[in-house]
Amino acid sequence: MRRGLTRKWLSSEPTCSRSMADSRSLEVAEPAPPGGATSADRHGLLEHSREFLDFFWDIAKPHQETRLEATEKLLAYLRARPEGSEMKYALKRLITGLGVGREAARPCYSMALAQLLQSFEDIPLCSILEQVQEKYELNNAKKAMIRPVLFANLFGVLALFQSGRLMKDQKALTKSVKLLQVLSHHYNHLQGQPLKALVDILSEVPEAMFEEILPKVLKADLNVVLSSPKHLELFLLAHQKVPAKLESWMGSVDLFTDENIPRLVNVLRLAATSVKKENKLPSVALDLLRLALKENKFLRFWKEVVEQGLLTKPSWPASFLCFRLLGAALPLLSKEQLQLVMQGDLARHFGEHMVTAKLSNQSKFVPEMSEYVGTFLEGCQDDPERQLFVLVAFSSITNQGLPVMPTFWRVTRYLSPQALQDYVAWLQGMFLQPNLDSLVDFSTANQKRAQDASFNSPERAIFRLRKWIIHRLVSLLDTLHLEKEEALIEQVARFCLFHSFFKTKKPTSQIPETKQQFSFPVDSRTREFFTNAFFSLLQTLSTKLRHVPDQAQGGHHWIYRLVQLADTLLNHSRNVAIVTPFTAQQRQAWDQMLETLKELEAHSSETKATAFQHLLLLVGIHLFKSPTESCDLLGDIQTCIKKSMGEKTRRSRSKAINSQEPPWVEVMVEILLSLLSQPSNLMRQVARSVFGHICSHLTPRALQLILNVLNPEANQDEDDVVVVTDDSDEKQLKDAEDEGSDSKDENSESEADSEGEESEEEERDEHVDPGFRQQLMEVLQAGKALGGMDSDEDETELSDEAMMALDESLSSLFAEQKLRIQARRDEKNKLQKEKALRRDFQIRVLDLIEVLVTRQPENPLILELLEPLLNIIRSSMRSTSSSSSKQEQDLLHKTARIFMHHLCRSRHYCHDVGHCAVTLHAQVERLVQQAGQQADSSVALYYFNASLYLLRILKGNATKKHTLESQQWQGASDSGGPEDPGPQTTNCLDLDLVTPVYSAALSSFLTKRNSPFTVPMFLSLFSRYPVICKSLLPGLLQRVSGSARARQQAQACLLLQKTLSARELRVCFEDSEWEQLIGQVLVKVTENLCTLGEAQSRSEHQKQLTSLELLNTLLKIIHHEELTVDLTALLGVLQGQQQSLQQSLQQGKRSAGSSRLYDLYWQAMKMLGVQRPKVEKKDTKEVPSASESSVSMKRKKKGFLPETKKRKKRKLEGIIPEEGATPEGATPLATGGDQPPSTGKKKRKRMKAKVLAQPQVDGTPAAKSPAPDTLALSPSTPAKTPELEKKSKKRLSQVNRDTPASPTEPSGKKQYQKALSKKGLSGKSPQSALSRKRARLSVVRSPSLFQSGAKKKKLLRKKLRTP
Repeated sequence: MRRGLTRKWLSSEPTCSRSMADSRSLEVAEPAPPGGATSADRHGLLEHSREFLDFFWDIAKPHQETRLEATEKLLAYLRARPEGSEMKYALKRLITGLGVGREAARPCYSMALAQLLQSFEDIPLCSILEQVQEKYELNNAKKAMIRPVLFANLFGVLALFQSGRLMKDQKALTKSVKLLQVLSHHYNHLQGQPLKALVDILSEVPEAMFEEILPKVLKADLNVVLSSPKHLELFLLAHQKVPAKLESWMGSVDLFTDENIPRLVNVLRLAATSVKKENKLPSVALDLLRLALKENKFLRFWKEVVEQGLLTKPSWPASFLCFRLLGAALPLLSKEQLQLVMQGDLARHFGEHMVTAKLSNQSKFVPEMSEYVGTFLEGCQDDPERQLFVLVAFSSITNQGLPVMPTFWRVTRYLSPQALQDYVAWLQGMFLQPNLDSLVDFSTANQKRAQDASFNSPERAIFRLRKWIIHRLVSLLDTLHLEKEEALIEQVARFCLFHSFFKTKKPTSQIPETKQQFSFPVDSRTREFFTNAFFSLLQTLSTKLRHVPDQAQGGHHWIYRLVQLADTLLNHSRNVAIVTPFTAQQRQAWDQMLETLKELEAHSSETKATAFQHLLLLVGIHLFKSPTESCDLLGDIQTCIKKSMGEKTRRSRSKAINSQEPPWVEVMVEILLSLLSQPSNLMRQVARSVFGHICSHLTPRALQLILNVLNPEANQDEDDVVVVTDDSDEKQLKDAEDEGSDSKDENSESEADSEGEESEEEERDEHVDPGFRQQLMEVLQAGKALGGMDSDEDETELSDEAMMALDESLSSLFAEQKLRIQARRDEKNKLQKEKALRRDFQIRVLDLIEVLVTRQPENPLILELLEPLLNIIRSSMRSTSSSSSKQEQDLLHKTARIFMHHLCRSRHYCHDVGHCAVTLHAQVERLVQQAGQQADSSVALYYFNASLYLLRILKGNATKKHTLESQQWQGASDSGGPEDPGPQTTNCLDLDLVTPVYSAALSSFLTKRNSPFTVPMFLSLFSRYPVICKSLLPGLLQRVSGSARARQQAQACLLLQKTLSARELRVCFEDSEWEQLIGQVLVKVTENLCTLGEAQSRSEHQKQLTSLELLNTLLKIIHHEELTVDLTALLGVLQGQQQSLQQSLQQGKRSAGSSRLYDLYWQAMKMLGVQRPKVEKKDTKEVPSASESSVSMKRKKKGFLPETKKRKKRKLEGIIPEEGATPEGATPLATGGDQPPSTGKKKRKRMKAKVLAQPQVDGTPAAKSPAPDTLALSPSTPAKTPELEKKSKKRLSQVNRDTPASPTEPSGKKQYQKALSKKGLSGKSPQSALSRKRARLSVVRSPSLFQSGAKKKKLLRKKLRTP
């Protein structure tokens, strides 16, 4: 058994100055021991086994998986080389790691050393222990290094113990025990860890060896035994393993005497404090409990040590020790002992902790106690009596009648069927005949100080107990299986139904519930809680039925069986009476409901009939709760069901014209809306299910009924009724869920504080009320007149009567003002609650919209949802910006999700829109205009997406569109031009009406300062409808340059760049049109680049950035499609702006943006055939300055990089000029006295540095550059093959046919054009792809440096094919 492998040590170890890296370097530098590996071998190990050395770094990493993987790899590596020097190095390295400065690394090395010793059993443990003691000597350790030395010895012993071999080596075991005893004296650093390790080791030692070691580790003195928890644990371990040896050595020892009990209490307190952070039970406490049970002294131990000792001065560590001891003792105790424990002071203390503990300060003990109880129940499945006793005992711990355990306690899943049946019977019996004497009841300190007689009344205790039992019975169904415990579920459901709505008149054997009599009458509040709990039970059963296809016996819903039971109870009027008697009309509605259910059973194969049946059952069962409302609903539902089920056979033309009464769909929608107004999840689910079956018959009037509820600007008169109903139901639910007076007190205090703060704010506001100020002045003036004083006289001359009259007037005035403030506050709170209830109701009504959009996406009525949903989103955005209420956020998120995911992104949509095409075009225009009027871009995005959705509907079928586009892609070359997909797919989309709308929006986006439109909106439009994009491109192109603002020009460049990169747009253009468009865009971009590097504002800088990005996109298109475009003017502009751009970069203006601008500039120049100039680097190693040399001499070498880690640049070594050759334009290397003698490697480095340090302008050497502003082709460009030269000349003749070179041009430009005549201006880079990498390293035009012609052609073709 392995213990303490990754133990968290209590002491916080400080970080030592000597790190692991230092230990590694010191270890490497140590000389080899005699007979071991030589120094050369060690350096060879470091040179050739970098993978081996990396294992030790990974072992010390914090991730456990990395450590384990490194340990396994290390062991596998050593198994392959058992006789090499790696084993000795690994042992020394792991031993060194035991004392490193990092706290987390020490256990890692200890674990690795243990695994190593376990795998290689030929390694003697004594030698390892000796090496640890030699490496970390306790006697010679300095004071500053004593802590790592102590922990190194401790972890060394633990490594031997974890290897599993320590028990087999008695000599190593004895040395380890002695070392642990020595370490135990250093309590300040190690605390009790050596004794912990000693106990763990001795617990696995054989008895014979234990008898020998015992006198060495434990003194025969009871005072020493009772001095600390570890000494007591050693004594208990010896008493358990070698009791005879212990008795012969120490004599008969009784720990549970009157003299020893206080000392035991102190030891347990110390043990509780020591494990306070570990949240576990000290083993010494459980060992004491076992010893007390063995010696038949459990009663004394529990009473005097636990209840009268640890609980007399309770502290949280001591209390948690007692709680954990209670949970651990459950499997060990008999039934009588369990009864003693569960009815004593510890049970009351546990209950008080459950009530008073706050989550913010101390964590409640329920999860931990649930684990103890669950383990106990799972371990005694064959003893249902013990299971029942423990569960009943915990349920009997009450605070003034209310059990402290939660109603949703999940430990019941471990109960056996018999124990579960008995527990339900106990709950029902306690509900019917409460026995308060059998409860372990208590009161908190605050409740005792209150001394309120009403709190201690038995009526209140019975009410609280019954309320808990009701919810406990309902929550039990969550853990029950519908198929296995069907009888138990039916028993609970019948019990809840009977006692919610019925009462017994005369017992009968036909109805078992009538035999259950109440010892204490049930009041109206308890009955109300029972009613709400019954509908919660229906909700639980409905939720569980989703996962079980066979819902109940006969395939019926559970609610159907309960309705049948209710009908049976109604028919037994002699024995059973309903709590709220039915009228004749209500009873008739009940009977008609049952008849309709029988008719629906004939159509049970239809899903619509099942949904209607569920709705009818649910409203019918609500007839017992609210008879008046449910009676009217039942009649309307039955009428609608009959019309909907017989609509196919009895529909006629005259019936459609006769509209005296509303259609059944509208009536059903009103019914569903009224059901959704109730805060019931079951009602919500049923309404969704029924609406899913009737939404195909929806009429515009029925849809308008739903939209009227969702309209944020409509009058709320109709919703006020809903608000009142929801408010009352919500209060009932809150009262039903309230299970403790303490929580009520805390809520009331917090509400009082908040109300007090609001009242103070309102009072401050009222001080500036002019009306109240005028009244106050009148009272004061009247008081002065009553006293007969002039205005100039002093206030002290008022008589006593005048002062009393003035005081009464002021008090009455402020009392009236306080009442007005309170009335305003109440009105404000009422309005806030009503608003929250309306939002909740709207969220539930959105379920119907979601069902309609999901199930009927092709219904034309879907088009009526766009603007109402957009209005909700817009108003919710405004509300959330002003107030961050949860209801507003939920409403916004749900509406946005329905609009975007279920509506706009749906795969299916309406196709029959020919009759309303004109209306849809007008709606598109209206939506785009409304998007432009929004103040927030996020709201405008929803309006813009709505217009795109309408365009999608007008365009037609998506499958035809994709087919057409694929045909266009395939047949673009055959047809010679693009085809318009709109008219061929459908004739509904009129581009002449739609294009001006989006053109105006684009113009607004590129002219207004704060436009709500964004670039992604138009990108989405262009990618989906490239035909519209083609029409908008001329207007967009005009905004790229000109008199527009710099920010709008940047937006236009960005939009144009993203648009031209899309392949959807390319198929709409013929080759000549596309080439003309690219040329026009290039002209506009060239105009923008005339001021490159001269930006004075952030917007101008952004304009230059986007212009260069657009230019790079254009050059890529020209290069990829081989377009014939004249780039001479562009190149001249870029060349002329190079100096200003470089100056702005050197000056540091907008450093981040300038560097980006510089990079984009040279990307464009590179595609035009100009290489970026190299940065000059000085050879500081060869010719250091005086200051640098003085500084470098002071620097110390902080380590080395092995040769295996160094990157070998073999390519550079191959590109070396021949001896005696000097590159053109470069100075010859100094020799003789100018340079010190050096090896060949240093010479190559100097040669490379000299070659790279040649000054260049625009990528050419200085010797070849005629002028700083002129451009010359790089001499490193390789020669072309004759075939490529012919092709390039042919392209050049096509491009520059009408543009001859000017005779006044400088030689540099002539040279550039001459080079261009060889490369061509077809968009490809004049420099080949093969030579770009080589050109950075070589300036020598040697034929041997380049590849063969065939390979070069192959690479060049591959590069040209890549866009």
